[in-house]
Amino acid sequence: MDIFDGDDNNIERDPVIAARRPLADRMRPETFDQFGGQEKIIGPGTPLRRAIEEGRVGSLIFWGPPGSGKTTLAHLIAKTCKGDFLPYSAVVSSIKELKEVILRAKKRKKMYGVATYLFIDEIHRFNKAQQDAFLPFVEDGSITLIGATTENPSFEVITPLLSRMRVCVLERLTQAHIEKIIDNALTDAERGLGSRRMNIESKGREYLAAQADGDARRALSVLETAADDLTDGKEITYDLLKNVIGKRSIIYDKSAEEHYNIISALHKSIRGGDIDAGLYWLARMLKGGEEPLYILRRLVRFASEDVGLADPFALTFCMSAVESFRFLGPPEGELAIAQVVIYLAAAPKSVSAYKAFGQAMSEVERSENLPVPMHIRNAPTGLMKDLGYGEGYIYPPDSDTPFVDQTFLPENIANRRFYYPTERGRERKIAAHLTAFREYRKKK
Repeated sequence: MDIFDGDDNNIERDPVIAARRPLADRMRPETFDQFGGQEKIIGPGTPLRRAIEEGRVGSLIFWGPPGSGKTTLAHLIAKTCKGDFLPYSAVVSSIKELKEVILRAKKRKKMYGVATYLFIDEIHRFNKAQQDAFLPFVEDGSITLIGATTENPSFEVITPLLSRMRVCVLERLTQAHIEKIIDNALTDAERGLGSRRMNIESKGREYLAAQADGDARRALSVLETAADDLTDGKEITYDLLKNVIGKRSIIYDKSAEEHYNIISALHKSIRGGDIDAGLYWLARMLKGGEEPLYILRRLVRFASEDVGLADPFALTFCMSAVESFRFLGPPEGELAIAQVVIYLAAAPKSVSAYKAFGQAMSEVERSENLPVPMHIRNAPTGLMKDLGYGEGYIYPPDSDTPFVDQTFLPENIANRRFYYPTERGRERKIAAHLTAFREYRKKK
């Protein structure tokens, strides 16, 4: 029922209809005191809480994981500020429909002074043009727009709209929060399962809270399903909950921010030498459905950039893992990826080659096309030899010394240094060679 056409609270007052609503919906907090979690942004005395209590809330974006309370917070804000709450979803609602609602909200505010809080779930699903349509109404105060998203608004919400809204980051609920929500649902006789006199096994409570992964809605949905399998007065056990939950899905969106967060965690764990953390993040990616060859490409890059010449074999090892995976396929081939993660985490690290190459590229951009020294030019014809091409070149293998007295860089940058080796791993030998080479040059 449209909020402008009547009192939608009648639905909630009807005991028959209310009983049919899902437990997660029935247990939705009705006051801020009942709301669990998000103390940092909505706790007593916080700026947002004060703004809500004083009725001066501007447009907001709630960014957080599923089940963290985005919709509930929007509803509580509208209720506390004594405004109309209009919930819509970007998945099923059209901009034309929303514009009509907004124009009616504008008239209602003008006639009765009642503010409208337009809540758009999954606001990131609207494209740029659709998001643009909200701008004039947000600017003139026709509505207070509250958007909810599980995606980073920096990437998914247009800058003009983002600049006019306050972003509130909601955190995943802790296990303690979820356990309290479970207990409340079991004891609340009016909205929850209290009238059925059910209790939950301690081990089961801990298991359910852990498997919910910070999602209160998920926890309550599983609890309701388990309770439906029992008669009144029975205990909800760990075994029953394990059977209801089954194989838990891994939260991992290959096209969204979590994808980049987890690959970053893998990369940094290996760089920090933490083998166990590296294996954990690898498992998260594989369980979440990540393409194994994508992971291997990142590991090959890591071997080249982060391990470098401190252990040149790391790159060969990575390429062998690529071939192993292609030959075996999953799941057997995934072990080769795990071996690479372990090897790279334990390997000495050096970015000297990476930095040296970057310096050389910068020099080329800066000095452009410096001429090749005459003594190292190619001289395939008699004319070129007559012009001095290759003249004075010393062939190192014929020399009695390990080095030869000649330069190989253009004259303008003859003394330029790009590569500064470390003393880590096998790079120690390269450093010794370079020291001897430069000492010889200095004497000559």
